[in-house]
Amino acid sequence: MPLDLTPFLRFYARRRLKRLAALDPAAAQSRELLKLVRKAAATNFGKDHDFASIKCVADFQARVPLRRYEQMWRDYWQPAFPRLDNISWPGRIPFFAVSSGTTSGASKYIPLTAAMRRSNVRAALDVLAFHARARPDSHFFAGPTFMLGGSTALVEEAPGVFSGDLSAIAAKTLPFWAKPYAFPPNDLALLADWDEKLTRTAEASLKRDIRVLTGTPSWVLILLERMRALRDARGETSVPAYPALGLYIHGGVNFAPYRPRFEALFAEQTIDLREVYPASEGFIASADRGPGEGLKLSLDNGLFFEFVPVEELELPNPTRHWAATIQPDVNYAVVMTTCAGLFSYVIGDTVRFVDTRTPRLLITGRTSYMLSAFGEHLIGEEIEAAVADAAAKIGADVTDFSVGALYAEREGELGGHLYIVEFGNEPDEAARARFAGYVDDDLRRRNDDYRAHRADGHGLNTPVVHAVAPGTFASWMAARGRAGGQNKVPRVINDRELFASLRSFTNATP
Repeated sequence: MPLDLTPFLRFYARRRLKRLAALDPAAAQSRELLKLVRKAAATNFGKDHDFASIKCVADFQARVPLRRYEQMWRDYWQPAFPRLDNISWPGRIPFFAVSSGTTSGASKYIPLTAAMRRSNVRAALDVLAFHARARPDSHFFAGPTFMLGGSTALVEEAPGVFSGDLSAIAAKTLPFWAKPYAFPPNDLALLADWDEKLTRTAEASLKRDIRVLTGTPSWVLILLERMRALRDARGETSVPAYPALGLYIHGGVNFAPYRPRFEALFAEQTIDLREVYPASEGFIASADRGPGEGLKLSLDNGLFFEFVPVEELELPNPTRHWAATIQPDVNYAVVMTTCAGLFSYVIGDTVRFVDTRTPRLLITGRTSYMLSAFGEHLIGEEIEAAVADAAAKIGADVTDFSVGALYAEREGELGGHLYIVEFGNEPDEAARARFAGYVDDDLRRRNDDYRAHRADGHGLNTPVVHAVAPGTFASWMAARGRAGGQNKVPRVINDRELFASLRSFTNATP
């Protein structure tokens, strides 16, 4: 049994929270940017953009245009890959976080430096600090943390240069003091077969005093269901899956559709459900308050953030806001400059701020996460909120869902939207019809363009809902080679080929 480090973490948490409370957001972000620019001034990227002459945020924005991954890859990273020496960050890049996105794009190789690893650890400690403040009686470091991720196997791209899942890199580079508290052990973490890994880690975790659980909600639900079956088989029907669990850290997808199921599973326990906003590019924000109150932006941790109104993203000279100029309730595209050599890099996520003084944000989706096959301009946040509200109204739990366009096949027909939904407790046909109606009504209320297209049947048919059996989405993801904790079910599918694949797999034919 490892030593209970909770008292030491609580001491750290008190000091860290005091520092965070005293931070001036604009001053902190300005400092971070200038440190990053000075550090990278002698790199190829720094020389190309005259980093040596940058004195303020305005200078930086004047010299460094917005770039997406494809541009950074083509112009800077690909020619030297995998040996990136002083390209956009000093020294050689030792790790690349491989990200394939949530739909079907080619893999991305995001540089990850020693400085970024330290940044990620500090951000994780912030999450624990927020938990320590919220739950003063929690002994969160008295036992293991179960990190449900993908395989921890890494590919050696060159001597000393590795690529793999972000979770795999995190597992390999854990601080020495954290290693005794990490679960699963290497022999299980390295398993590539997701189903085998889930089965064996669930069985092994029965013998461990799990205190913290992390992972994508859809995969964690499968784990908890297996744990319930294992407990029942042992005659432990009244024992929770993890009796000592006090903290579940989740992120990567909107938690609202999953919250009812987790609250039901944890009904007999006092478990802190704490949201985080990690990305391959850096740890962006984490919840310091309750659900719906926003995630606190990481202001002093080797990252500088810009925020571009989504509707301006494709303009030649979009407005580039930062901590000093952000406004509430604007849908922004997130742009990052980091201690891994990313500069004014458009990561593809969208957010809006509920508090600009702290600041705190809500994740609204992806820049590509918009359903507008017919000009309806629905963003991910609206769709997810409508699905969650509709499920609550019919008393159902949604485990996962995807939505895509149904195009007219004959002259005179209208197109529409098909929702493929995996319910935890499958409703009957009448309830499914009410669910579709509630989604439709909610989206009409939230979105003027959608309401106009639905008016009098001029542009869109009523939404169609196709229910699938529990486990269907996990099976589909596995069939696509996307099983595992780092892979997320795509909520909005604009790729017609991918949506056709899901429809074929689920026999979803309206």
